[in-house]
Amino acid sequence: MLMAMAGTFKRIMSIFQSKANKVLDKAEDPRNTLDLSYEKQLEQLQKVRRGVADVATARKRIELQAQGLQKQADKLQTQAKAALQQGNEDLAREALSRRAALGEQLTELKTQHEQISEQEQKLIDTSQQLQGRVERFRTQKETLKASYTAAEAQTKVGEAVSGISNSMGSAGQTMQRAQDKIASMQARAGAIDELLASGALNDLSTPVDDIQKELDKVTSTSQVDNELAALKAELGAGAVSEAAALPAADANGTEGTHT
Repeated sequence: MLMAMAGTFKRIMSIFQSKANKVLDKAEDPRNTLDLSYEKQLEQLQKVRRGVADVATARKRIELQAQGLQKQADKLQTQAKAALQQGNEDLAREALSRRAALGEQLTELKTQHEQISEQEQKLIDTSQQLQGRVERFRTQKETLKASYTAAEAQTKVGEAVSGISNSMGSAGQTMQRAQDKIASMQARAGAIDELLASGALNDLSTPVDDIQKELDKVTSTSQVDNELAALKAELGAGAVSEAAALPAADANGTEGTHT
């Protein structure tokens, strides 16, 4: 239970830190969270590397210290030999006694050196393993980020297409209404033109007073009378032609009989 709460708390803290570092939007962006996690892993790897460097420095310090003690021991060995050659056995014994003390210190340093070297190797192995994990995480991180970016772009394209479809539908309806209105106006204009031409409506652009109306009526009546007279004349002329043709036919018929 405590581990679950700790994991949840760490997750919440990661989200807040990601928002603070990357100035995110209100919604969590997994790309920034992945980058933040990668940065944390790099920090841990850097700490391990510093630990390796510190242990290596301690190991090197012990090696230098051991080299110094070994030089002193060798020097005491030479001095003890020289004192013994001069017949000063007590001085030679003191030199050898000090050399023995240095030997104990060298043994202790050797033990410490082995322990530190072992720790150093473990840290090196840990650093290499952690570096491999960090590299694998980086590859996975970039893959996930690319997938998320592609999905986000696809979502935006889908939303844009949906918006365009809605706009096209609305535009189509608007265009249809405009076409219907244009057709209605054209029909109305045509009907008005026909009524004006027939005289059922007056053209307001050329107002006509009452006298003009009477004059137009007289003109129209005279035109009708003229047309009627022309028809009568045409009919009368036809009747005369037929009457003139009848005697000739009779004469021809009589003449044929007589013969």
